[in-house]
Amino acid sequence: MQSIDATGTGRYLRLYATQRNNGYGDSIKELVVHSANGGGGTCQTPPPVAQDLGPNVVVFDPSMSSTTIQSKLDAIFAQTESAQFGGYRYAVMFKAGTYHGINVNTGFYTSVMGLGRNPDDVTINGDVTVDAGWLQGNATQNFWRSIENLAIVPSHTADRWAVAQGAPVRRVHIRGDLTLAPNGYGWASGGYIADSKIDGKVGPYSQQQWYTRDSQIGGWVNGVWNMTFSGVKGAPATSFPKPPYTTLATTPVIRDKPYLYLAGDAYNVFVPNLRTGASGTTWSGGSTPGTSLPLTQFHVARPTDSAATLNNALACGENLLFTPGVYHLSQTLNVTRPDTVVLGIGYPTLIPDNGVSALNVADVDGVKLAGLLFDAGPVNSPSLLQVGPAGATNRHAANPTTVQDVFFRVGGAGPGKVTTALVVNNADTIIDHIWAWRADHGSGVGWTVNPSDTGLIVNGAHVSAYGLFIEHFEKYEVVWNGQDGRTIFFQNEMPYDPPSQATWRSEGRGYAAYKVADAVTSHEAWGLGSYCLFTADPSIVADRGFEAPDNPNVRFHDIFTVSLSKGSIAHVINNTGASTGTTVSPVPIVSYP
Repeated sequence: MQSIDATGTGRYLRLYATQRNNGYGDSIKELVVHSANGGGGTCQTPPPVAQDLGPNVVVFDPSMSSTTIQSKLDAIFAQTESAQFGGYRYAVMFKAGTYHGINVNTGFYTSVMGLGRNPDDVTINGDVTVDAGWLQGNATQNFWRSIENLAIVPSHTADRWAVAQGAPVRRVHIRGDLTLAPNGYGWASGGYIADSKIDGKVGPYSQQQWYTRDSQIGGWVNGVWNMTFSGVKGAPATSFPKPPYTTLATTPVIRDKPYLYLAGDAYNVFVPNLRTGASGTTWSGGSTPGTSLPLTQFHVARPTDSAATLNNALACGENLLFTPGVYHLSQTLNVTRPDTVVLGIGYPTLIPDNGVSALNVADVDGVKLAGLLFDAGPVNSPSLLQVGPAGATNRHAANPTTVQDVFFRVGGAGPGKVTTALVVNNADTIIDHIWAWRADHGSGVGWTVNPSDTGLIVNGAHVSAYGLFIEHFEKYEVVWNGQDGRTIFFQNEMPYDPPSQATWRSEGRGYAAYKVADAVTSHEAWGLGSYCLFTADPSIVADRGFEAPDNPNVRFHDIFTVSLSKGSIAHVINNTGASTGTTVSPVPIVSYP
């Protein structure tokens, strides 16, 4: 084997061979061409990795006084409570130990994290709270925040986490009850829990929908439209649509999200093992099984890093840890090495500035992408994230790529344009909690101001999606072209703002929210809902919420449509299911076909 470094702006390959390696021609099976523009390019020696995670990572120690801790927490919350489209980004981290009498009010773009190896290594006697006082008790805009890898002993029997989309609970042990609605039980529209244990009951109350995966709970109080569970011990039995519970005993195949922890004074990133037929937490029998990577194997990214610097780190075989901040990218980040970890803490926000895709993954095994917010730039990009090149056919069943707590935004913080937020070409990819949102409020919002066709296109075979939140895109919200796919839980709102029926058409009236391509012969989905609220023209009708080929191996379970009072959806799936009308009353289908 020989490696040859080349420089220049053009790229071509000329092969001269002195003998044939087989009867058909010269063999180039082992030839790999690396471009200097991206993660497969020439590696320039990167700087040494610092353990310092920057000014927006705030680390607390149990030796600190509760007063000191609370004062800092309050200062962060004062900045982030209502800064829905602000520039503040924080990771609030607790070293192993016990903390007394604190309340971690959690605002926008804030990650609350324990730094132990397991959740019970960090215990907060107090609360980690999300409420909705800033919006007069309406929690439907409590986006972009998270809690991970710690235990809570609530000060008032129940912890409150009243959130909407993009606000996951992972690896949390609540030694009491959990309330998912704001004080007074005002509006709420979430949400997601995984790998967690709630000793008491979970009270969703006003939550319209929720997905809980591979956890243990002491009970579940009620449901509004769509409460879906997979691999959850203590979950209620399936009873859709009344109550609206959809319960699967296991999650077919999953690898839980990587997380940061301290071993002594050294930071590490832990990567849990792949599980099949998963049920309950990864840590119920002891420490989560998996692999620990020292931070010395990561480039610790800062918002001042250029895309070239980040691509050089990838080319040199490093993983990426994005610290809190806003990152402007002048070129696509290219992940070409198998098993690369790209992990964000504190909602790092990646913005492509000049119409490039923000991040592309090669057709390789085991890439882990987690904790990232992609924000469309003012020049149209073909995609924000592409997992695998077009036409990828390799199988990755033993070591799939995972996309976890990865969020996409088009508009809201300013004008943004992208054709498709997420494109998945690699086979066996696992999508585990994403929210793709074409903004309906904020800055840079309008039918021609923040245009985007589709939230998710799946071309790869054997792709699994757990917890899809896709909203307001201008054509199909989800297009599934790959064979043997599965989805557990889907929440969707159709676009609010089509100017007219004539503006918003495909083969009939409007676009379905979830489209399984006509050529697909095997697909299965559980717990899916699509809502309409056509505020620009309330006379608009969508012909259907879901479209799929009529094939006995293309199956849907527990799906529904609902109008939020303006406009209607004529059928639930294909031509089956009654019209929603304009009353806020779901139209359910228990199974199809």
